[in-house]
Amino acid sequence: MNAEQAFRDLAAKKIMVFDGGYGTSIQAYKLSEADYRGNLDLEKDQKGNNDLLCLTRPDIISAIHTAYFDAGADMVETNTFSSTQIAMADYGCEHLVREINIAAVKLAREAADKAQARDGSPRFVAGSIGPTNKTLSISPQVNDPAFREIDYDTLKAHYREQCDALIEGGCDFLLVETCFDTLNAKAAGLAALEAEEAAGRRVPLMMSFTITDMSGRNLSGHTIMAFWYSLRHLKPLTIGVNCAFGADQLRPYLTELARAADTYILAYPNAGLPNELGEYDELPAKTAELIGDWLDDGLVNMVGGCCGTTPAHIAAMAKAMAGREPRVLPDVPVHTRLAGLEPMDIAA
Repeated sequence: MNAEQAFRDLAAKKIMVFDGGYGTSIQAYKLSEADYRGNLDLEKDQKGNNDLLCLTRPDIISAIHTAYFDAGADMVETNTFSSTQIAMADYGCEHLVREINIAAVKLAREAADKAQARDGSPRFVAGSIGPTNKTLSISPQVNDPAFREIDYDTLKAHYREQCDALIEGGCDFLLVETCFDTLNAKAAGLAALEAEEAAGRRVPLMMSFTITDMSGRNLSGHTIMAFWYSLRHLKPLTIGVNCAFGADQLRPYLTELARAADTYILAYPNAGLPNELGEYDELPAKTAELIGDWLDDGLVNMVGGCCGTTPAHIAAMAKAMAGREPRVLPDVPVHTRLAGLEPMDIAA
């Protein structure tokens, strides 16, 4: 059975469990610059280059994956949030992009296979594709609104390089996450589809929106509904929200999306909002309690955590989700119902 069918079969039975934060878990190790650098000959300071740890401290990344599976996760993502040439340029590691992505998938896959061997339940690996530090929609120069640091084709090419490596490494899905710019997300999504076609095997796309303020919009000014309708032609396996806010603040936007999207919903909030020191104080039991409101309303098919969440948060969520019914996908998308159309009208 392929990964997509196994995912759909499991999603029909339960609310699936995603993993939690990686930066949060890595910070707990209190690593030095030498830990990040390892034996690599690199000119720039590497402290904070979390993705590089897939090469220099694979034991740490493996331990984090294992901890999330032990907490009840059905899927983990690769430690590759910043593994594009654009993001790696900050550390002078552009030449390591392919190597990091392939190594990251290997680490996640090994942990997934071990977890699956223990109880026979399928475990999945999603290749993480972060947003980069460039935006196609907004000028970084206030006096020149038309200026862009990067163009669409160049950004898509960088995403394509990462997607190719993640697929080569053996990931089950490609997760374009923390999308603050809808046009960036389009570039990443198309790169993922092109990489899938080039690889000659099915690697479903997953996408996740990030709200940047209480207006419910992302940085490029789109609401969550605008984001969905801008990207639904890519036919993602999952659509959802992550980061920025805690579960309570995300609930109204998730409610909108769950009503409209004719695909699975994945949501992974932060552990509340950060305190004045930038740290997250929300305890696992509280996060699980807030997630319970999502479950009561039938909003989700898979739930995990983002910034500030740990294996303890995921374990608490998994316990809260046990035995709960997953969201039922609508037979007809909301825009079709509101227009009074039948599915055949849309297909035609």
